[in-house]
Amino acid sequence: MDTLETRELRYFVAVAEELHFGRAAERLGMAQPPLSRAIQQLERRLRVSLLERDRRGVALTDAGEVLLHEGRAALDATAAAARRARRAGGADSPGGPRGRHRLVLAVKAAASHELLRKLLDAYAAEPDAADIEVLPCGICEQGELLRDGRADVALMYTPFNSLAGFDSEELMTEGQIAILPAGHPLAARKALCLADVSDVPDLPLARWPSHGTYAPGPGPEIHDQTQLAQLIALGRTVAVVPDSARAWLWAEHIAVPLTDASPVVTHIAWPAHSRSLALAGLIRTAAQL
Repeated sequence: MDTLETRELRYFVAVAEELHFGRAAERLGMAQPPLSRAIQQLERRLRVSLLERDRRGVALTDAGEVLLHEGRAALDATAAAARRARRAGGADSPGGPRGRHRLVLAVKAAASHELLRKLLDAYAAEPDAADIEVLPCGICEQGELLRDGRADVALMYTPFNSLAGFDSEELMTEGQIAILPAGHPLAARKALCLADVSDVPDLPLARWPSHGTYAPGPGPEIHDQTQLAQLIALGRTVAVVPDSARAWLWAEHIAVPLTDASPVVTHIAWPAHSRSLALAGLIRTAAQL
């Protein structure tokens, strides 16, 4: 038997993540005996051992590791399909007209203000334009939102965001700047290079998450734009960001161009398998900007 039911995958993923049948059963809101039987039935159907059980606990076999990875992706895809279908039919738009298409656009908070404004205005002028919900997100969260269906489309930035698994169109290329506390000596310079800001003892570089982890270093771990802005204003860090970040500068900040930083390319990205006509219209509008 090569087919799996969503229920079976949910059961297995819960046990594989908890590595404990009791905790997994509690998480699923069910009793432990039927959960154990369901996993045993799954192993018999697949004709492979997924879990190793002994007095010390539960461990995944090689086959179990594969099914955990693939199962998570399958459950995410199923949830994403349901979310997008509901949006396409207007079922999750309280107070709005049922049947009117809605698209969710994920954008990193405080980024691409001018580009986003132009895109939304141009698309709203198109006949049969869908409703656009702008979903502000944290640093490097756009990919996750696209994969699990919480967003239909996103603005993403290379080299910071990975476009793997998505289709995309380039919208804009810009340079980078260093944002410094207004009173710091480097803030008086007309231009800087990366070496100038990468090794300043009293002003360590802010550290950004990448794939859920932070690179080692003395600088603070940044979780959102407000935290970054405050730490710069307090003289605790310096940030290297795209030039468009000037839109959120505080009076306590100074932006200085970086002469040797790689350019940042803004992309509009969407799941490669998407067949949404409303999304196609938004992409067409974005490409014409």
